[in-house]
Order: sequence, then C-alpha cells, then structure tokens
Amino acid sequence: QLQASGGGLVQAGGSLRLSCAASGRTFSNYVMGWFRQAPGKEREFVAAIISSGGSTDYVDSVKGRFTISRDNAKSTVYLQMNSLKFEDTAVYYCAAGRMFLRQTSTYDYWGQGTLVTVSS
Repeated sequence: QLQASGGGLVQAGGSLRLSCAASGRTFSNYVMGWFRQAPGKEREFVAAIISSGGSTDYVDSVKGRFTISRDNAKSTVYLQMNSLKFEDTAVYYCAAGRMFLRQTSTYDYWGQGTLVTVSS
C-alpha cells in the first residue's frame, strides 16, 4: 500500500514536498516513481529513483526544480518541488515497480494521489 501526502495550494515560485509512505512489502526492493495527471490530460512520468537511491531520472520539464529521494529505513519516497509553475498543477501519484523505466505500465502499485495546485 502506498500513501501519498503533502499536496496543497502554493503560489508560483513556491515549494512543496510530497511524501509517499509504503507498507506491506519490502520497500527497498522497488523502484519508486512519481507521476502526475493534469485535468484532461494523460498521466505522465515525473521522476523515478532506483531501489538503492543511487540513480534518478526526471522528465525534462522538472529537471533542476524537482528532486526525488528515498529513505528505505522509513519506507518513504519524497518529491521536493521547487520553483513551482502553474503548469505543474496536477494530481501527483507515487508508484512502485521492478523496472527503472518511465512507462506507467511498468509500475505495479499506485498510491491514491495528492493534489498540487499552483496559482499564477
């Protein structure tokens, strides 16, 4: 089970940190990803981190602004979001999978989503 939290309303240029707490499985065995879905759009990849935390991947639109990290001792993955833009507004989902890829189909378990709203 994945429980995402930390979303909210923030002004453009502001910051938020999302958290995703995992339970029920060996968290450290999984690649963890963050995805987002804006109204009327498909769910898109945002960032991923391998099980050890040693490698990360980001969609170009968030590089330099977002940072994904994980604490395996706490079974939690984070997404630090800085310099937020209006176009970052979306429901953000965390996901767990076995492959370090961007496709949603490669992730086996999903959290319920947390809404991030950036006001312009």
